Formats: sequence, structure tokens, C-alpha cells
Amino acid sequence: MRSLLAVLAFVLPTLALAAPAEKEWTFLIFLNGNNSLDSFGPLNINQAETIGSTDKVNIVVQWASLQNGDVRRLLVQKDNDPKKVTSPIVQNMGKVDMGDYHSIVDFVKWGVANYPAKHYFLDVWDHGSGWHSKRFAEGTINPMDISLDENTGNMITTKQLGQALKESAAIIGHKVDVYGSDACLMAMAEVAHEMADSVDVYVGSQEVEPGAGWPYGDFMKMWAAKPTATAAEVGQMLTQTYVASYKGGSNGSDSVTFSAFDMSQLGTLDTSVKMFGDAILKLSKTEKAKIVKAFSSAQSYTYGDYIDFGDALSLLEKAGVSTMDAGFYTTARAAEKAFVIANDQTGYAKATGLSIWGPSDKSTYGQYSALYADLQFQAATHWGDALKFLFQ
Repeated sequence: MRSLLAVLAFVLPTLALAAPAEKEWTFLIFLNGNNSLDSFGPLNINQAETIGSTDKVNIVVQWASLQNGDVRRLLVQKDNDPKKVTSPIVQNMGKVDMGDYHSIVDFVKWGVANYPAKHYFLDVWDHGSGWHSKRFAEGTINPMDISLDENTGNMITTKQLGQALKESAAIIGHKVDVYGSDACLMAMAEVAHEMADSVDVYVGSQEVEPGAGWPYGDFMKMWAAKPTATAAEVGQMLTQTYVASYKGGSNGSDSVTFSAFDMSQLGTLDTSVKMFGDAILKLSKTEKAKIVKAFSSAQSYTYGDYIDFGDALSLLEKAGVSTMDAGFYTTARAAEKAFVIANDQTGYAKATGLSIWGPSDKSTYGQYSALYADLQFQAATHWGDALKFLFQ
């Protein structure tokens, strides 16, 4: 008996330290309900619970809730209760600042250690406002780039989000396979560019998302049927199920947009945007007015300065700009098509999948120009320099 106990004492600690099994994918949902979206958190988790984690795909959530008063880490498991979150709480973290980008990095580090996989999808769930926060007339800023935590008043800026993905990729040991913002207005060149070297596929909405956000049940059902899907295929699945859910589907009827970007094609897009900017720098005052008019008339998304790249190109081609020949439009459209590998919409017929900053007045340009100068997109394309010339 004594020898058996000795053997068990030696073996059991070893078993406890055994590495968890590696799966095909781990879906990491950073769900920040420390704000006015709190009631939608349980809705989305319950949707995910209709499928739950499988032998191929982990679904792990870091769930902050004003109602719960804490932050919990869950391993999402299948259940039959559509009104109650029943997935086990793997860790109760108490109070966590979900408006601090380090919280994303900590979540990824924990997820990789405890739920290892060949591929990772990181989803930041919350309010979003594209690359800049809304500046009001009185000079105050609505702090909502992404992940506003009302308990602390902090948010994650566009630059910080890029840093979070850079550190996350280092933890994983390769690029984050898919990054997505279950948040408004995030399908922008400027936001995606901040994680140019850290993400393979980027997904998000050009427009405001309805409160229900992504249809996690529909999406996970499709994904579970093909757990070896590539990052591009996962992005295409989410695009398809998201828009379908608002075309009289599981989320009812609403006007929405959604896109998936192939980040390996970002350099090609940069080249076309730089060509666009170089052409603007050669324009006369009369010709510059055509650009401004096109920006003001282009499909925009909530903020007038968030314009659809493809729609702006179409308007400019019709207007006729002296420094832009047919070859330019062909090249620019091809670059956007290569970059936007999935795009769907309902209610936005002019949406082509990619938003870009396109202010149509000097005041709006002046409000955000200093912030824009610090973005990686500006460094790569000098688009801000072209915009400055427009309003001189």
C-alpha cells in the first residue's frame, strides 16, 4: 500500500501538469459589457451555447457585466436553455478594466496557455467608432474608439488596439489568424492598418451594428460543420451569417454591412491609395473641388467623414478628374477587390466593403488631422498629406 501511494504521489502531479490538448481553433471573445450594451452580452453567449465548444473548436469568453459586477472567464458549452448562461465559470477575476488594452493581451495569454490551438480568432465585443472618437462642437470627445469601460472611463484607442494585436501575435507565436470587432464602424483601412503585421484576416462592419451584433449561433453552426476552415473561410462564414441574420433571419430585419479583409493584400491597397493621393497633389483648385464633392456625395457610415472607398472611386470616375485616367480606376478597384475577400450588405447597395477617411470640409479635417498623422496608414500612404492639400 505504501509503495502504491508513493507511486500515486509521483504520478498525480505529473498528470495535473499535462498540457491541454491542442484543437484546430480557439475563439477568444473579449466581451465588454461594462456599458450600455450589457444586456446583449448574455444574448450572444446564449447564442454561442446553442453549439458550444466542440472537440475541434474552443469558445472562450472574458465576460464583463455591469449587472454581474465582475469579470468572468467562461468555457462555452452547449445547453438547451436560451435564457440563461450555463457555461462553467473557469475563472472569476473580480474587477478588471476592460478599457485597458493590456486586458486583451492578458486574456490572449491565458487563452493560449489553457486552450491551445493551431489557429486563433480574437473578437473584441463592445461599442466602436472607427479610427477616431466623435468630437462634438463644444470640443469634448465621446471616448469610444473601442471597448469603453464605464466603470473606469477608459477605452482602447486605435493605436492601442494595434499594440494589443502585436503583443497577442507574439504570445501565439504567429499572426492572429482572424481579428474581428463585434462593434460599430470598424471596417476601415485606418484601423486595419494598425495591425498590419499581426493579423491574417480582419473582419468588421463599415456601419453601425444593431445591438444584437453578430449571430453567434448561426456562425458557430456553420463553423462547427467545417472546423478545419482557413482564416479566410472563417471570415467569409461570419460575413455570410451576419448579413443573413438581418435579412429576416435570426436577428430580424435591419440595414447592415460586413466585410473580411485579406491583410496580406494591404500593401497593394496602400500603393493604390498612394497613387490616389499623388494624383490629388497635382490638381488645380477647380479639380480639387471635384474630389471634395465626391467625398461629400459618397456613401458614408454614421460619420460623414467615414466614406466608402469604392463608391468614392465611382463618383470620381463619373466626374472626370484630369490626373486620373481609366488605368488608375482599374488598378484601385483591383486592389480593393484583392483586399476585401468577403463583403455583403442589406440596405447599403453602394457599400463595397472598405471605409476610408474622407472629410469634405476644412473644419472636419482640422479636428482630426493631428491624430491622423500618427497612424500607420498615413505613414504608408501619405493620405493625410493629400487631404491637407485639398483644403489649402
